[in-house]
Formats: sequence, structure tokens, C-alpha cells
Amino acid sequence: MYEYHAFTTFETNTLKNQMQFDPGNMGIRDVYTLMVQLITPRPIAWVSSISKDGVTNLAPYSFFNGVGANPPSVLFCPVNRRDGSQKDSLLNVLDTKEFVVNVVSAADAEIMNNSSADFASEVSEFEALGIETHASEKIAPPRVASSLAQFECKLLQHIELASGPAGANVVIGEIVMMHVADSIINDGIIDPAKLDNVGRLGGKAYTKTTDRFELDRPPAPQ
Repeated sequence: MYEYHAFTTFETNTLKNQMQFDPGNMGIRDVYTLMVQLITPRPIAWVSSISKDGVTNLAPYSFFNGVGANPPSVLFCPVNRRDGSQKDSLLNVLDTKEFVVNVVSAADAEIMNNSSADFASEVSEFEALGIETHASEKIAPPRVASSLAQFECKLLQHIELASGPAGANVVIGEIVMMHVADSIINDGIIDPAKLDNVGRLGGKAYTKTTDRFELDRPPAPQ
């Protein structure tokens, strides 16, 4: 939303050789730019939804993560548009109480990015971009056929943190069905190399999950 901007508001702490940023003294654009450059990499929720009039919608959100397994739940955080209006994904979820989170693999990165364009509410991104769908099992919104994993969700809670331009919203959904492609499962374990999902950085930058390492969990302290 505000990514293509260099932050300018800061105070220098010479004792610690740091720049210090007080959000209370900064514009929203500066705060947003700094956050998305520091909170990285961010997984991407490619959210499909459907309006009360039956128009399908598809849009990516990189403020996204899992919440927990009891109940199985995820959250994504759509911010309001610059004019203060709520985005189509949020409006649809509030109306229908349903959405799908489609996992984004590297092969889908470009079309995912294309779906972030500001299409009119009456236009389906699926139709406009020629994105193939699969029907969901338990909810109405369709799934992205090329996505290697999807979460069908029903709305648990919507938290409006602020109204107006760039107002933050938290959407929490309970997972009612998960779909995983056979091709990415080895001996009952998801193969991260085959899932090949991407993460969001700041500005135009993305990252792939090809550079991985493992760490053993430490034993309990004696």
C-alpha cells in the first residue's frame, strides 16, 4: 500500500549508534515502510472470498500467520484503502463469514502479484486474470487450482484496530478443511523444497525458501 517510499522521520541515538523511530511522531506511510522492511520474511495469504452478490475475489496479504491448533486458526490483516474504505476481501468475509487462504509457491508469484491490482469490486480477479479454480469442500469461496496447499476458513473474529485511511484490521479464521498436493508430501511430511513458497520483504522484494538450515531443539534446563 505504501511500500515505495523512503522513511525520513527518525531521531539518532548517538550513544547506541542507532536510529530511533517514535511512531507517535511519524506519518503512517513512514511507519508502514519501516515495518515491512524489518518484519521479514512475511508469509503470504492469497485470500479468496466471494461477495454477497456472488462475485469472487482474490488478493494477497503479507501480514499473515497461523494462530494455533486449538482451534486450528489463521489470521490475516487487511488495511483500509487510502480513502478509508474497507477492502473487498474484508467486506466479503464480514458478509459471508468465509474465506480461503491459498499458499503461494514460487511458480505462482507473478500471478499472485498481478492479483494485487486495484480491480473494481464487481470484477473477479479469477476471471480477469484467467486463474483456474477448484471448488471448496465446506465453504463457498473457490480455491486457487495451482496453489499447492489451501486452508478453507470460517470467520472466528474481526478486530478493527482503527478506522479511516490505512486503518488496521485483524481477521481470524477457523480452518475447517486443509488441502495439500500429493506431490509435496514425502513419507507423511511436507517437503519444503517442493512447496517452494515465497515470502514478502519490503518494497518490491520477495524471497524464496530455498536457503534452509536446521537446529535441534535444546533439552530442558536441568
